[in-house]
Amino acid sequence: MKYYDLRSDTITKPTEGMRKAMASAEVGDDVYREDPTTTKLEQLAAELTGKERALFVSSGSMGNLISLYINGGRSNEVLTASNSHIIQHEIGSIAAIAGVLPIAIEAERGVLSADQFSGKVKGGDYDMATTTLIEVENTIGGYCYPLQNLEGIKDFASTHDLKVHMDGARVFNAQVATGIPVKTYASYADTITFCLSKGLGCPVGSLLCGDEAFINRALTIRKMLGGGMRQTGILSAAGLYALENHVERLADDHAHAKAISDSLVRGGWANVDTEGVQTNIVFFTVENLSGKEVVSQLAKLGILANTEGDMVRLVTNIGISDDDTAELCSILERFQPEAHV
Repeated sequence: MKYYDLRSDTITKPTEGMRKAMASAEVGDDVYREDPTTTKLEQLAAELTGKERALFVSSGSMGNLISLYINGGRSNEVLTASNSHIIQHEIGSIAAIAGVLPIAIEAERGVLSADQFSGKVKGGDYDMATTTLIEVENTIGGYCYPLQNLEGIKDFASTHDLKVHMDGARVFNAQVATGIPVKTYASYADTITFCLSKGLGCPVGSLLCGDEAFINRALTIRKMLGGGMRQTGILSAAGLYALENHVERLADDHAHAKAISDSLVRGGWANVDTEGVQTNIVFFTVENLSGKEVVSQLAKLGILANTEGDMVRLVTNIGISDDDTAELCSILERFQPEAHV
């Protein structure tokens, strides 16, 4: 049986061209800041995000954590959506390591607006935590943040002397889907991370971007967290290759996700969040079945999926071709889930 892995876009493997770039990379010791390929990647990341500098980190979680540590920190609070990655999928490091208290805000699709922060900013009283940071995620569940929301959030933050961090793990998906450059999205945040190891198809790595003073501090925190690596040029070469070759092809992933979503609707057995299919992620539920039960039944057909609560999540990626998508759509249209007895 052929398996179609739609659990995430993190499961991709380097393409042949990427492997060649990695094999031929010029390297040095990055802890000494002497790796030329990593330096080149960081310069490109800074340029693409419009920030002064960038820092290569091992993961998006590490990049987020560093920003939370520096701009949040002990006795302080961060305002963020309740379903944000920093709350739901980073093992409590926001509190355990960064020492910052997350204030979770319920928001449709996790997209915040400035009016939701009213009355939530604290500061000045010795017996209360101080709000220092707002965190947004773009995309969130594959959904692109509206610019008007980001503009309002940035204005609110400036008025209240708060920093804004953007978890832009899939921000290049947002760029391709909307035509809005990453630099424009990043202009509404003081710091931003983006992942190389998701839709861009690299084996590892993320970039953390901000101003000069922030990145100087981030270098220290990265080292403290055990993130100082040596000949990172082998990994950075993959990032350079991806940014030069894999960005525009994200449109293929988006088209595949839309085709899969449409096939689920035609099949009639799934309740699909069609409005949310803006990039490469599809969410759906099945009446009278848990997400785990649906995933188990799909696996028997060779379709590997994931869950978020009772929702089933399918994520298209560079490993899924046009032919794969056509076959997936055929399988999903014919599939009839077995009701839980």
